[in-house]
Amino acid sequence: MKKIVIDARELNTGSGRYVNKLIEHLQKLDKTHKYFLLIKPEDMEGFKPTNPNFMPVSCPHKEFTVSEQTALARQIKSLKPDLVHFAFPQQPALYAGPTVTTIHDLTTLRFSNPDKNQAVFKTKQKIYQQLMKRVAKKSVRVIVPSEFVEEDLIDFSGIKKDKVVVTYEAADLIKDEPKVVSELNRRDFILYVGRSFPHKNLERLVKAFGEIQKKRPDLILVLAGKEDGNYKRLKQFVAKARVHNVFFTGFVNDSELKWLYENTRAYVFPSLSEGFGLPGLEAMAYGAPVVSSSATCLPEIYGGAAKYFDPYDVDDMKNALEDVLSSNTLRNELIKKGHQRVKKYSWIKMAKETMKVYEDVLGKR
Repeated sequence: MKKIVIDARELNTGSGRYVNKLIEHLQKLDKTHKYFLLIKPEDMEGFKPTNPNFMPVSCPHKEFTVSEQTALARQIKSLKPDLVHFAFPQQPALYAGPTVTTIHDLTTLRFSNPDKNQAVFKTKQKIYQQLMKRVAKKSVRVIVPSEFVEEDLIDFSGIKKDKVVVTYEAADLIKDEPKVVSELNRRDFILYVGRSFPHKNLERLVKAFGEIQKKRPDLILVLAGKEDGNYKRLKQFVAKARVHNVFFTGFVNDSELKWLYENTRAYVFPSLSEGFGLPGLEAMAYGAPVVSSSATCLPEIYGGAAKYFDPYDVDDMKNALEDVLSSNTLRNELIKKGHQRVKKYSWIKMAKETMKVYEDVLGKR
């Protein structure tokens, strides 16, 4: 029996679905090794292992802090692991034991976040660049969610291809019954779900929608996501651009999200940079035709199941959306292909492939 530590500090966060699903399925698959799961103190009570070999360990050391670089390293060493899996790049840079690191994408290195103090953000971004290179080089294996990220990481860090393993992620089906969003009931709308960071490219989406409105004045653009500083800025942009029928939902629960996916005329994903593109797959799972940016990994993940556009070209975005909105034949074709595409991916397959990475690394010790 080997001891494996998994850094699960992102458990139960929006970005932590990967580690949630990894742990959920590893518990079904691995009855041999002993796992220590580093979990934030506030999440300890809510985590109930289903496999006695999985032990939650309270970890108060926050990401991107001095404590992470010092006290977290000491905590990990005290567990005397044979292997540590960092589910995200943030980790003690000087920890020298055998590690596997999952790097989801390099987006943070290339785009700013106006919701942060820019001087502080730029400084952290430079530090993060150096950390990312060091992490890629010192990890025995690096797991990525797409072939695009694999090539991007190799170009950025200079590591060898045989060190990188692609494990695709997957879409989840919401078990709750759909709940009508009353403001949108019996209305035609197109949908985006997610954050409003600059790389999500929502200003160009608003511009494209403004052009579509000239022919479709009753159509609504729905932007679903918890309100933050970036969404507030986008609201100001919409008002200044005088684009009507843009509906900001704020936070939506799973039941409402399911209804939005099931009832949208099209799901639009205008992003400039993604590592996997999970929202588009979720939309496909619920029968929404997907109109997607052709940037980064998205054509790799969606294949022929999406209508693509150049995310920097507002007219191309508008035309792609119009094609889907005006053709039932195209919509039905995308819906059918989307249902098939979703079947290509599964979390259990991802967990099995991750276990193989563990076994390969442990076998070399």
